[in-house]
Amino acid sequence: MFSALENINKAFESKARLGIMSALMVNESLDFATLKSLLQLTDGNLASHTRNLEDLGYITCEKRFIGRKPNTTFSITEKGRVAFAEHLKALEIFIKSQN
Repeated sequence: MFSALENINKAFESKARLGIMSALMVNESLDFATLKSLLQLTDGNLASHTRNLEDLGYITCEKRFIGRKPNTTFSITEKGRVAFAEHLKALEIFIKSQN
């Protein structure tokens, strides 16, 4: 059983990070407010998880102003796309091994 778990990426164990990565896999980019609403996270919680994923190189963060309002947009990197796909594959293998 432990061999089936060895390819699980610990960066995606959090429900919030799993949600962030899932949302970014199917969207070119999402802004902070949209991710916050979609995942029902607090500002601090979303900021913490996105910062962690950014530090790992899995997502990028672009900060700019639209008019006078700050706007933060997140996108998945190729490294993040590959890592998340490998994680999902590992989960699938693990689930199938339980039968």
